[in-house]
Amino acid sequence: MPHPTPVSLLTRAPEMTGAEMAASLVPPRQFAGATLESYRPDPDFPSQTEAVERVRAFAEAMRGGGGGGRGLFGRRKSPETKAGIYLDGGFGVGKTHLLAALWHLAPGRTYFGTFIEYTALVGALGYAQAVELLRGSTFVAIDEFELDDPGDTMVMTRLLGELASTGTRIAATSNTPPNALGEGRFAAADFLREIQALSDRFEILRIDGLDYRRRDVEGHAVVTDDADLETKLSIVEGETALDDFDGLLRHLAKVHPSRYIRIVEGLAAVGLRGVHTLTDQADALRFVAFIDRLYDEQVRVVASGTPLDEVFGDEMLAGGYRKKYLRAVSRLIALTN
Repeated sequence: MPHPTPVSLLTRAPEMTGAEMAASLVPPRQFAGATLESYRPDPDFPSQTEAVERVRAFAEAMRGGGGGGRGLFGRRKSPETKAGIYLDGGFGVGKTHLLAALWHLAPGRTYFGTFIEYTALVGALGYAQAVELLRGSTFVAIDEFELDDPGDTMVMTRLLGELASTGTRIAATSNTPPNALGEGRFAAADFLREIQALSDRFEILRIDGLDYRRRDVEGHAVVTDDADLETKLSIVEGETALDDFDGLLRHLAKVHPSRYIRIVEGLAAVGLRGVHTLTDQADALRFVAFIDRLYDEQVRVVASGTPLDEVFGDEMLAGGYRKKYLRAVSRLIALTN
């Protein structure tokens, strides 16, 4: 039986209503079964084991109540009763796994999404309706908390403050420009300035370690010849897509990053023809968001041209978004292998 011809991602121009966005606020497929027991701490970095225990204590406090309607701005006696937890660390240390595991342990109505997904929800519904939708939830998880856009950051700060004031527990992972906040590290003063009084209500957990993907995968992103792209895609079980790299970049510019998940939905593999080093920062950041969604869905990548671990030039890797680009490179190496 002949294998179906790869589709084109350029034909996918998804629209999502506010209700659909809210319904999608669950952990990505890769973390659908994440538990604290399935997290693999690196024995060389004790902070990883410590983080598991602190997340477990946070979950137990949440399941045992104690919110008291005071939320993040309530006065607390000990770290164990803080209503917010912030997981800070470099890429590949398992922050998202721990966040998803915490979501699975949370009782009641809960939400899990990236910073971009929450800001898109506010954009789609309007601030007041977004607050009304999320109000009363037991737990809200925010992956990849951004400090890149002060406007979006302040909107999220206000939103979380309103939710926290009614007892919602909050957990977040960091995704901050290292030139501003230090390589993979949480800088309390900067965070305090950006999100005001919210930060001192979080218990901050620093998770050290090496990228876990490099424990299993070494080397560089695999490169394929143009002539072999369709052949390699044909042996993949499931639906595949194949597009020119530049065509994909142009298409991504027309779709909000919160909807990228619909572009890759249902795919087993994506082929990219003619990859080259990026020179435009906007293209690069959109490509990072796209790779994040591919990684969440564990969509294999087959590409020709420049190796995908070299898609971000030296100038970009030396800039304020270095951490994002390095995380994307790590994920691309894993997806092409």
